[in-house]
Amino acid sequence: MSEVVLVTGGSGFIGSHTCLELLDHGYDIVVLDDYSNSSPIALDRVRELSGRQFVAYTGDIRDQPLLNRIFELHRFAAVVHFAAKKAVAESVRIPLDYYSINVTGTVALLEAMMRHDVQRLVFSSSCSIYGDAPGGPLDESAPAMPTNPYARSKWMCEQILMDACYRHDGLSVAALRYFNPIGAHASGLLGEEPLGEPSNLLPYLTQAAARRRPPVTVFGADYDTVDGTGVRDYIHVEDVASGHRAALGRNDIQGFLRLNLGTGVGTSVLQLIRQFEAATGLTVPFTIGPRRPGDVDALVADAGLASEMWGWHSTRTVADACRDAWAFALANPAGYTDRAMAGP
Repeated sequence: MSEVVLVTGGSGFIGSHTCLELLDHGYDIVVLDDYSNSSPIALDRVRELSGRQFVAYTGDIRDQPLLNRIFELHRFAAVVHFAAKKAVAESVRIPLDYYSINVTGTVALLEAMMRHDVQRLVFSSSCSIYGDAPGGPLDESAPAMPTNPYARSKWMCEQILMDACYRHDGLSVAALRYFNPIGAHASGLLGEEPLGEPSNLLPYLTQAAARRRPPVTVFGADYDTVDGTGVRDYIHVEDVASGHRAALGRNDIQGFLRLNLGTGVGTSVLQLIRQFEAATGLTVPFTIGPRRPGDVDALVADAGLASEMWGWHSTRTVADACRDAWAFALANPAGYTDRAMAGP
């Protein structure tokens, strides 16, 4: 019998790709999402691509009665927890929302797991926890130096999960600190389509290239980097999804484990724009703006531990991600609403 996995936030960018990855590798899934920054159409695409059906519940991760009903109706082998708010600049504007949803939501989920004897959790953590940590690439021993409420909320969740593992001997948690997921599924059916203005660079870039948005604003050109713009470790979303599957496939995780998922290669904002232009043949208009609060110079992963422990490593390039993201934009010129409006 296949293992049944609860995926919270499963209609989001990383969540939907992970759902497809799990279905394609024999898992059964149940999804919980409130669609506050995603579309249920993404789950329809997951069903279409996988050729499989699954149950999806609509609701807030903090809703304890709803969580209890879901856990009573399904016998879960594990949980993959994506449900959270995730934009750095927004977290500076509305920090209490981030602590409420990200931290309180994780506690509510953990309590439901304990009540129903579910002992395995894969947690969506973040490289932003490293903040302004010196040096790089950064391995898991680098100090936590979060610089914004989003990053602090993820760090708080990790502390809570560590304490829970210390208290509950059978609980195993893999906190995956992935760097900057970009790209889309190679089919063009599944990609990053946030509601409203994208907070991440590549989806905004594709929408600007498709003339759905004004020119891209490059936030800050005075960082201590190769060209003055922020440097990040951009990793293809399908590689991130495979990392979650790798975590679920390990039965030897005892207690709390944190692992980086990244490529080990840093790419500046201007370099990403140039790679997108090279992959698509387009010219992307952009302007230089001021820094955003909470941003840091560079974040690049040392993902050697994931390779050593699980044999996981990234297999796709930034160029692949740019190509796939543009294919998704071309196939969905108005986002996920296209086919919903047109019908089957």
